[in-house]
Amino acid sequence: MSHTIENKARLLSRVRRIKGQLEAVERALEAETPCIEILRQIASIRGAAGSLSLEVIEGHVRKHVMDVSDPEERKHGGEEVIEVIKTYLK
Repeated sequence: MSHTIENKARLLSRVRRIKGQLEAVERALEAETPCIEILRQIASIRGAAGSLSLEVIEGHVRKHVMDVSDPEERKHGGEEVIEVIKTYLK
């Protein structure tokens, strides 16, 4: 079973929270809210998205790298993590 399925409820809860934060930014823009308040909301979204990403990456490493006995599968899981990290650092 995939770690995202095991933690589905918690992950979906995080996604819904981020979605609500994005909708709040949309409302703030429509209401012409001062930019500093909008920037704070955006910073919160960025933090929430980062936390969500970290949780999924951690689950991936634990399930597809650390808990795998087959060296080839472990290597593949590690390579996937490297590719994701490269994407984040671009």
